[in-house]
Amino acid sequence: MTAADRIRVGVLTEPYLYEWQVRALDRLQTRPDIDVDLSLVVCNETEAECEAESWNTRGPVSREDIEQFLEVLRTEKAWTFVLAGRSIGRLLGEQHTLWHRHSVENVTALADSDHIRCEPHTDGNWNELPKAVVETVRDRCDVVVRFGFGLVKGEILTAPKYGVLSFHPADIRRYRGMGPPAIFHDGQTRAGSTLQRLNESIDGGEIVAYREVSIADCHTLWDVFDRLASVQIDLLSEGISRLGDPTVTPQTIPDAELGAFYPRALRRSIPFAGRVFVKNAIGFLRNRLEEQAVEDRTPNRLLERGLKVEGQQLERERGLEAEAKQEQHPPTHPEQQADADD
Repeated sequence: MTAADRIRVGVLTEPYLYEWQVRALDRLQTRPDIDVDLSLVVCNETEAECEAESWNTRGPVSREDIEQFLEVLRTEKAWTFVLAGRSIGRLLGEQHTLWHRHSVENVTALADSDHIRCEPHTDGNWNELPKAVVETVRDRCDVVVRFGFGLVKGEILTAPKYGVLSFHPADIRRYRGMGPPAIFHDGQTRAGSTLQRLNESIDGGEIVAYREVSIADCHTLWDVFDRLASVQIDLLSEGISRLGDPTVTPQTIPDAELGAFYPRALRRSIPFAGRVFVKNAIGFLRNRLEEQAVEDRTPNRLLERGLKVEGQQLERERGLEAEAKQEQHPPTHPEQQADADD
């Protein structure tokens, strides 16, 4: 794709975008080798209205939190305790800012885009966009990025010239379905993210771009999610830049070469959730110890520790001087003083 070519990009989204998604769109707009127009935003109207940014700050545990925990427990079973561990981590200072939420209307990169809202037709876990929306996308977009609407099927997948792109935070040739939870559970030291052109399969689309990184220093599942989200920020631009390159063809993976599928139901089991929970707890403590070690090596902390040691040394020296003076000039007993006066 040359700089003279402009590609019209549409975005399928919930009422909010995550911070890493916002950064990916910003990066796409500022990349010098491609010219993009974020022409259209299609927002999922079925999601409940809320102030997305309110999620970014965490207050004390409330009655609403307890009610939500019990509600999630009914559906997610053992996995609820893993999610609760993340909330406790946030209370104790873990940020994971790449997952902060931003209302779509507050995203600068989408300020000049046309926004439409729609409610998809739902069939089990799959969503199909209304025909009128599909036709609008066909007329207005060359490619669509899926940041919402869950599993998508139907004419929307072929309406744009370059189809619908979506991230799967794993290598679809190894881990389909859950992705990071299974990768972390299995103790892998490397993981990747796949930007795929969707078809009506789960994580079985054409690979438009793929990048792999080390996760050996990711001690919690949330660290793994952060690492892969960081990869995806650049991977979106890389993938879209490849779409119009006649020398690059998205890679089709035969069904026989696709990875094992890890359903969400697996994470609700006690053995799976229990292992992840324990690894997260140990990883959280390890992160805290490493952060403390780094803090102890900072110049201010070293200076503070040096002054403290110097002060303690000075106190010891003063104590020794006082003891020496007492030995040279022992205190006079009152009776001895009285004899001297006589």
